Amino acid sequence: MLRARGGVVSERVYSIKTPIRLDYTFTAGRAQSRFLRAIAERRLFGVRCPECRSVYVPPRGSCPTCAVPTGEEVELSHTGTITTFCIVNLPFYGQQLPPPYVCASILLDGADISIFHLVQEVPAHEVRMGMRVEAVWVEPEELGPTMESIKYFRPNGETDAPYETYKDRL
Repeated sequence: MLRARGGVVSERVYSIKTPIRLDYTFTAGRAQSRFLRAIAERRLFGVRCPECRSVYVPPRGSCPTCAVPTGEEVELSHTGTITTFCIVNLPFYGQQLPPPYVCASILLDGADISIFHLVQEVPAHEVRMGMRVEAVWVEPEELGPTMESIKYFRPNGETDAPYETYKDRL
């Protein structure tokens, strides 16, 4: 629709396409810094709440439920269970993997909260809740204090975990 305003004819704008960029800096606290340094050594750990005994990964300086400081470090396995997942089917700008691919919440053995990561080496349509997976790490010379040191998780051949073992961790 054209409108005349002050002698100028203009068309209504419904949308604008423009590139957008968001730069940010993340500063890890003490607990997360220790966790990221451990990642660079191919180690995973969480911290246990002294009251409710929950193990959080990545570590937090305090328990979000009990509001007390956490301190006891708990070494975690490189294996875990897929609790939920999504299959990415749509391409988007800057995408590093061709669709379809899977992102999943993975409950590491020994933890009480899931981490979110890629699942590969399995067709997307075969990924399921309860699937047992293991971490695949980058080459030693590529290790650094980043979650990208874990390339992805892949099925490890174990029998699926029963729903009852992770239903309270979804």
